[in-house]
Amino acid sequence: MSNEATQPYLRIVQDVQDKIRSGQLPAGKKLPSTRELADEYGVAAGTVQRALTELRSAGLIYSHQGRGSFITETASETSAESTARALKALEEKVADLAARLEKIEQGRDE
Repeated sequence: MSNEATQPYLRIVQDVQDKIRSGQLPAGKKLPSTRELADEYGVAAGTVQRALTELRSAGLIYSHQGRGSFITETASETSAESTARALKALEEKVADLAARLEKIEQGRDE
């Protein structure tokens, strides 16, 4: 899907996600104001607010009334850290399932 076919608020969401992944927006970094983002993307302030709502819902940003929006700690972790943590959790689940299966099979042999 091309950028032109994407909803304007989704373009902003995707751009912020890309900047987080690339390290341009590290944890704790303050995002530009709604007005600045609206000017940057050539959209209405309401469109920016919708994008910020999506980013908050995804856990990528948090906002403080009167102070602005900031990148969360978890949003800016590297892909490698995220992948390693997911793999470790998956390994633990597989080990647990293997242990359960072994118990079930031992019960059948008796």
